[in-house]
Amino acid sequence: MTRPFETDLHSDFLRADLFFSMGQPVEAARVLEPLVAAEPANEAALELLARSYFGAAQLQKAEEALRRLVELAPANGWARRALARTLERQSRRDEAVPHHRMADALGAE
Repeated sequence: MTRPFETDLHSDFLRADLFFSMGQPVEAARVLEPLVAAEPANEAALELLARSYFGAAQLQKAEEALRRLVELAPANGWARRALARTLERQSRRDEAVPHHRMADALGAE
């Protein structure tokens, strides 16, 4: 018996989360990429993908995922802070400042 498509996506998310938790961000990103392609508005998957890219030092990809997340959820303070830190790691401090300010205003740590 085959499972519904949604169950497969959920299972993939859980598997990616496990990879990430085990310190394997590259594997987590590999699992998440098709999931995010199938569900581009899934904020949880997009956040985990961004965290995975950041953890794997794939900063350009992390930036792209975080910009999409900020676009989907402009009041997500965590996403703003993570985007600012990603920009800083790419030596783009001036671009990071407005995102830090917004994260501060939203009460993000």
